[in-house]
Amino acid sequence: MERFCIITNREKDGSMEVTNRIAAFLTNHGGRVYLAGGEHHANGACYTRAEEIPKDTQCALVLGGDGTILQAAHDLAAREIPIFGINLGTLGFLAETEIAELDTALFKLLAGEYTIREQMMLSVMVHAGGKEYPLPDALNDLVVTRSGFSRVIGAGVYINGELVSDYRGDGVIVATPTGSTGYSLSAGGPIVAPAAGAMVVTPVCPHSLNARSIVVADSDIVVIKVRQSKKTQEEEAIATVDGGASAKLRAGDYIKVRRAGCTVKLVRLTGRSFYQVLRAKLNGD
Repeated sequence: MERFCIITNREKDGSMEVTNRIAAFLTNHGGRVYLAGGEHHANGACYTRAEEIPKDTQCALVLGGDGTILQAAHDLAAREIPIFGINLGTLGFLAETEIAELDTALFKLLAGEYTIREQMMLSVMVHAGGKEYPLPDALNDLVVTRSGFSRVIGAGVYINGELVSDYRGDGVIVATPTGSTGYSLSAGGPIVAPAAGAMVVTPVCPHSLNARSIVVADSDIVVIKVRQSKKTQEEEAIATVDGGASAKLRAGDYIKVRRAGCTVKLVRLTGRSFYQVLRAKLNGD
């Protein structure tokens, strides 16, 4: 690779010290760099103007935490530009390298010592109030959770049209293998290897001792239907994609989730397996 764009979370690199260091390194070693413009919000979100990125860009270097990488994945989805995450956050499961390993990682990118892994996404269709409309595709997860002052919600989970379980609790998560190390993991769900063709359905704080995550095939269709509550409210629940775009739901509304037709391309350096990264992230090695 030799043509790059850099997307920076200004909350994480306010002085642009790391960004400028990367740009100088790549330029000094024969690379071409474009610093992507965008809207930087007070909450740290960075929305990239993808249409302004040069057409010959081979890789987007994204500086920030997992939230920044997720937002960049959504912004660049139509461009199909491979993403290389550089962790400026905390855990950073989606990032490929840390600041301490930056020079080595950049040398590998320039030398072609990498692979591009296509990560599955979820297509999310909302059926609410007699209307049907899509939410953006999800790289991590779709979350249906309680809204407003609701104490718990009831959610029926259907796989390929068959009722699997009725959960009562804080909500339900449908995660990709990528998202299995995020909110789903915090809620007690399993970690799924990136290459696995699967989705994970995980209840959030269920009011049952025997409620468990379910791993289903990526060819399955998952439906989450909001049940009628004893304490009726105007808004029973809210559906959220990757912590961003959302839709309000009432009793009787439902969300249909399936594998999306598009993928996100993530750059992975050679010599590092998923399990090495997993061990380092979970054990602090």
